[in-house]
Amino acid sequence: MSDRPTDFHIAIDLAILTIRDGQLAVLLIERGKSPFEGRAALPGGFVRDGEDLDGTAVRELSEETGLDGRALHLEQVRTYAMPGRDPRGAVASVAYLAIAPDLPVPVAGTDAARARWEPIDHERLGDGWLAFDHDTILADALERARAKLEYSPLATAFCGETFTIGELRAVYEAVWQVDLDPRNFHRKVTGVSGFVVPTGERRNPPTGRPAALYRRGDATMLHPAMLRPGTGRQ
Repeated sequence: MSDRPTDFHIAIDLAILTIRDGQLAVLLIERGKSPFEGRAALPGGFVRDGEDLDGTAVRELSEETGLDGRALHLEQVRTYAMPGRDPRGAVASVAYLAIAPDLPVPVAGTDAARARWEPIDHERLGDGWLAFDHDTILADALERARAKLEYSPLATAFCGETFTIGELRAVYEAVWQVDLDPRNFHRKVTGVSGFVVPTGERRNPPTGRPAALYRRGDATMLHPAMLRPGTGRQ
């Protein structure tokens, strides 16, 4: 038996999420070349000599979409290295979750024919919706986001610098795919120390009463946690 190590190529795949028109959307590219030419996929690419993983993630985000990754919430999800996951050979992919508010329409580049925001198709996710194993990567990144909304202030990364409690609730509803009681949600959010801080300003909506504006506080963990409905936990 040979002890020669397998030559792996290292790639980065990016699950980039934002809220558009009240829906959780993911950034997809249409692959412009083989393999999976014409199929929807997550943006990404191979790590170059002299690059670290975070640097590759930021570069690929810029090259394939025109977005500045330094302005986004960016974190590693996990590494995928199952044999046969990439027809081009042995490729290990490090997946990143990226989140930001009000992201612009992206501009495709390199091997991407076009880039677009698309509402997450929860019915097709896991059923070959995306090229490679990107269904699995997106599902894992989505579950990471859902879980972190419970115990961290990650939801504020979907919002602008200031936001209303209603806008924050819309993030939870879009990511968790649930309807939340407005009064109960307001009570829970404002009852978590350091989660949100009132700015003293108000926003005048097109209709209805002015709404108080908040900004993210200094909390890194939420106590008590904002538990998802239906988890069975108290």
